[in-house]
Amino acid sequence: MTDLGLFLSKRSVNKAEISRRTGISKSRLSQLSNSIVTKLTTEELYLIALSIEVSPCELLTFVCTKISLPEK
Repeated sequence: MTDLGLFLSKRSVNKAEISRRTGISKSRLSQLSNSIVTKLTTEELYLIALSIEVSPCELLTFVCTKISLPEK
């Protein structure tokens, strides 16, 4: 499960409803939630955040929590 998938499952959101509100297909949402090789676009992140009524910054922070600058 991806960080986006974890975020959505913790919020108990309905992916079909997100799909309806955003225009992102259910299969794409499943890919974004389950496959770590699938890349989330900023537009998708923003639309998903709006559809579940959370701040895009909150969602971005959660999804990117494992990303850091390389050590020098």
